[in-house]
Amino acid sequence: MIDRTPTPIGIAIERRNWKFGRGKAAQRWWHGGDPGRTAFYNALSSTFPVGEKFFMSAVRHYRDDAPESLREDIDAFIFQESTHSREHVFFNRQASDAGYDLTSSEERAARTIAWAKRRPPLMQLAGTCALEHFTATLANAILSDPAHLAGADTEAQRMWRWHAIEEIEHKAVAYDTLLLAMRDRPHFRRWTLRSFSMLAAGVRFHYVVFRNTADLLRQDRQNNFRTWRGLLAYLYGKPGLMRLLLRDLFTYFRPNFHPWQHDDRALAARALATLSPPLVAPMPK
Repeated sequence: MIDRTPTPIGIAIERRNWKFGRGKAAQRWWHGGDPGRTAFYNALSSTFPVGEKFFMSAVRHYRDDAPESLREDIDAFIFQESTHSREHVFFNRQASDAGYDLTSSEERAARTIAWAKRRPPLMQLAGTCALEHFTATLANAILSDPAHLAGADTEAQRMWRWHAIEEIEHKAVAYDTLLLAMRDRPHFRRWTLRSFSMLAAGVRFHYVVFRNTADLLRQDRQNNFRTWRGLLAYLYGKPGLMRLLLRDLFTYFRPNFHPWQHDDRALAARALATLSPPLVAPMPK
């Protein structure tokens, strides 16, 4: 049996089939007219479609061995990740319509995922857990401080906040699946696997996102000291999205770590209350 985990009983992983930004004209510097912030979020978004498909595959591999409650969570996780992928495909298409060429960014993300797919299934799942910790940390930061998206296009803000809410809701599904997959391994081997997976994921995540950011800034002729100074102050100073990511990264190395040791359901619920449902797609049969 799977070890008991701190995941709250009855955690709600809702299946919202929401769409954002349809019918709106594409904007080039949609984040407050700031090329650096726009490039960073566009760079991040360019990694999501291929990344989230990888997450779904890594978790789905262990679905049939899971107890019923975890299988239900895995199914809800896959639903949420599939809608995230769809919305970021559309978001990325808007960036292309605004004049950006995302080819190099998407190919860089795809090469990283192709490298990960050559690892054994358990390592793929461990890498997924590491990256899910990143997305949950970024989600908490975005919902905790409106300054991260201040000045951004309203519909883009809504999409990123919706994504953040759902990342919090399902933040422990991959991890609980990893606990199931490693249930017969000694505790030290479990810790070693997830720790080394985090180190590898952390290096590759930062490399891909910042190389993608530089590529997009180069297309705007803004890949210069002044733009990077402002962007790094925003990311590592205040409000400090990446500073908060680095701070919380180290909690993952605790021997008894679990994502729900930081219970931010109330934060997600408050954010959800501010979002009225946008265009809703027909539910898949």
